[in-house]
Amino acid sequence: MKVQAYVTFGGRCEEALEFYKRSIGAEVTSLLRWKESPDADMKGLPGYEEKIMNAAFRIGETELMADDGMGERNAEFKGMTLAIEVGDDAEAKRVFTALGEGGSVTMPLMKTFWTSSFGMLTDKFGVPWMVNVAAPKA
Repeated sequence: MKVQAYVTFGGRCEEALEFYKRSIGAEVTSLLRWKESPDADMKGLPGYEEKIMNAAFRIGETELMADDGMGERNAEFKGMTLAIEVGDDAEAKRVFTALGEGGSVTMPLMKTFWTSSFGMLTDKFGVPWMVNVAAPKA
């Protein structure tokens, strides 16, 4: 069994994928546009031909999936947060700063009782993130 996050970007998927590639090194592993659907009945809404029907992308060891949705414009992410675990404080600062570009900080990156760096933010696409330095291996 495998669980993956599937993020719908309300028409901004390609922009989001480019942002994640540039900012935190995401790698797009597959991408299908509505116009490329092998099913003639599934070509998407008029004007949506170039939008993304389905994409897979990798951040570090994790694969996520994404799309533009079916015409809705305002993506909302409620009751979920994507959490990134990094190896050290410098990487936490780099990732936190990169993801925060154009977004808003919920909790600044800081030392906590469980780690040397933890912070929370919402990126410019409305996706909530936690950045956390991994606990040292015992």
